[in-house]
Formats: sequence, C-alpha cells, structure tokens
Amino acid sequence: MCWHGSASGKRGRSPKYSELAIQFCLTIKGLFNLALRQAMCMA
Repeated sequence: MCWHGSASGKRGRSPKYSELAIQFCLTIKGLFNLALRQAMCMA
C-alpha cells in the first residue's frame, strides 16, 4: 500500500496521504471505536 499521495497535476499542494491510506485509517477508527488521532498513530 502506498501511504503518500501522488501528484494530481493540478495547482496547489499535493495530498499528504493516499486515498487508500485515509480509508484504512477510517476503517481502523470504526472497527476499534477509536478517535481519529489514535487510529493514525496505530497505522
């Protein structure tokens, strides 16, 4: 899994995390009933 977001070719800053990494953290958050910050430290 690629954690870092790729350049979109549009103006502005590139995303820090990929869509898959964000989805993974939200899944862990819901599965273990954690706060988002706790889920990010876990991953």
